[in-house]
Amino acid sequence: MKFRDVWHSSTDNLRLHARDYPHDGALLPVLCLPGLTRNARDFEDVAERLSAERRVICPDFRGRGASQYAVDPKTYRPDVEMADTLALLDHLGVDRAIVIGTSRGGLVGMMMASSAPARVAGLMLNDIGPRLEKDGLLRIRSYLGRDMRAASWPAAIARLKAGNPGIAGLPEAGWETFARRLFRDDEGFIVADYDPALAVVFPSTEAIEKGPIPELWQIYETAAPVTVLRGANSDLLSEATVEEMLLRHTNAEAVTVPDRGHVPFLDEPESWAAIERLLSRASGSQIPS
Repeated sequence: MKFRDVWHSSTDNLRLHARDYPHDGALLPVLCLPGLTRNARDFEDVAERLSAERRVICPDFRGRGASQYAVDPKTYRPDVEMADTLALLDHLGVDRAIVIGTSRGGLVGMMMASSAPARVAGLMLNDIGPRLEKDGLLRIRSYLGRDMRAASWPAAIARLKAGNPGIAGLPEAGWETFARRLFRDDEGFIVADYDPALAVVFPSTEAIEKGPIPELWQIYETAAPVTVLRGANSDLLSEATVEEMLLRHTNAEAVTVPDRGHVPFLDEPESWAAIERLLSRASGSQIPS
């Protein structure tokens, strides 16, 4: 797995990091956007497979992974993360890409496809959509911002198992890989690799329970081909929402990944087949005028 570390500056002077898997071919590059508390390591398997044929770019959003934590935690918002991502593409000289967005990364991808449609040739939404379910938001709220230190890697794995329901059939080695992508060793403690201040702008428990939760249909209905990937046991993206997403988009496909909750890992056979189909569909997509 060969990548180069890329660094660039945000408009508010944060030092932001990305992994760039280079390729000299003419195929459209793939931009992989991670979930709320995840980072570029989340796409190691996908990037290794895709980089055999095309360039792959995996940023760490601000406050995650190797990227600098924000001075103002109120900037931990999808619109700011979109601006950071577009700045990264400009820095790398990438005009157009196929976007794979996991959870929060999918929201950023939808915003990109809506506000900068010429930059997005195709969009995979990994267990995310314009409508979010309260159960999933409450589960995320329950751990976000809390002390996520663990005394050992087995303890970190146990914490992940407790906080990620709906995942079945994952071997112990898979759980360890999952943990090492989300956590890091910090002087003997295993800590979550993100800024706890992400919780500042996430809706409170009261706000989620009382609702209503804003829906984002106006940014979903884009020109780019879309693939909606849903974990069969997801608590954030419902089957009903996926059905409505198919009705509202003329070039959308939906795939359900068995034995997965929020979110599929993208290495499942169903996920990989869906990625390959999206790459094929997006290769013929026209640049919006």
